[in-house]
Amino acid sequence: MAQIRGTAGYQLGGQNPFGGPRPEAADPSPLDAIRQQTSKIEDLLDTVSEPIKPYLPAIGRFLIVVTFLEDALRIVTQWSDQLQYLNSYRGIPGGVTHLFLIINIIAMISCSTLVIIRKHSDYAVAGLMGVVVLQALGYGLIFDLNFFLRNLSVCGGLLMVLSDSWVRKTKAFAGLPTLDEKDRKMYFQLAGRILLIFLFIGFVFSGEWTLWRIVVSLIGFVASVMVVVGFKAKFSATLLVVILSIFNLLVNNFWTLHPNHPHKDFAKYDFFQILSIVGGLLLLVNGGPGQFSIDEKKKVY
Repeated sequence: MAQIRGTAGYQLGGQNPFGGPRPEAADPSPLDAIRQQTSKIEDLLDTVSEPIKPYLPAIGRFLIVVTFLEDALRIVTQWSDQLQYLNSYRGIPGGVTHLFLIINIIAMISCSTLVIIRKHSDYAVAGLMGVVVLQALGYGLIFDLNFFLRNLSVCGGLLMVLSDSWVRKTKAFAGLPTLDEKDRKMYFQLAGRILLIFLFIGFVFSGEWTLWRIVVSLIGFVASVMVVVGFKAKFSATLLVVILSIFNLLVNNFWTLHPNHPHKDFAKYDFFQILSIVGGLLLLVNGGPGQFSIDEKKKVY
C-alpha cells in the first residue's frame, strides 16, 4: 500500500505533478466523443422540430396504421381479384373467402381508427396483430421471409403504440402482486425497439448487392444496433426515419408506374409498410427508448 502511494501519492486530486490536468482527462474515449457529437445533433433536431413536437405522437400513430387502411381499401377495390385468388390458388371455399375478407376489412378499419384516436389501444393493437397473423395464413405468406420480417417490424410499431398509450396506474388492489402500466411500458418499449429493426434484416437479404445498398445497409445496421441497445436512441431512430423515407420515395415510387405494371401493387404495399415502420420510429423519437437502455442507465450512473 505504501509502495503504491509512493509512486502516485504526490498527484493529489488527479493533478499532473507539473500542473494542469492529467493527459487521460483531456483525451476522451471514442464513445464519449460520439456521445458529445450526437448530443449536439439531438439539440439541433429538438430546436428544428419544436413546432411539430406536439403532433408527433398523432403522426406516428397514423403512419403505423396507414398500411392497414390501405390494405382495407385495396381489398374493397379489388374484391373480385381477392376472391379469385383465395378460391382458385388457396383452395378456400367461396363462402369462407367472403367472410375472411369482410372480417379483415372491419378489423383493419375499426382497429386503425381506435389507434388514431387513442381509444382502447390494447384491443386495437391485438386486433391488428390478429389481422397480420390471419393474412399470413390466408394468403400463404407465413413462410415468406421478407413478408415475415417486415411484419415483425410493423408489430414492433404496434407495440410502440401500446407503450405510448399506457400511463402509470394510481390504484392497485391491496395484497395482490401487480405489474403497473409503467413496468409494462418498459418491457413493450424494449420489445418494440427490437422488432422495429427487423425491416433492415429483410432489406439486407433481398435484392442485388450494389454500392448504394451496401452503404445504406451498413449505416442502417449501425443505427439499428443503437436503437436496440438504446444508445442515443432518439438520434439513431431519427437517422433511420431519414434513410427509410428517402429509400421509400426512390425505390417504392408506385405512383410513377403504369396502372397495369406487374410490380405496382408490390411497390405500393412496400411503400405503406415502410410508412408504418417510420411511424413506430417517430413514437420512439417522441417517447424515448425506455428504462432498459443505455441512455437511461447513464442517467442513473
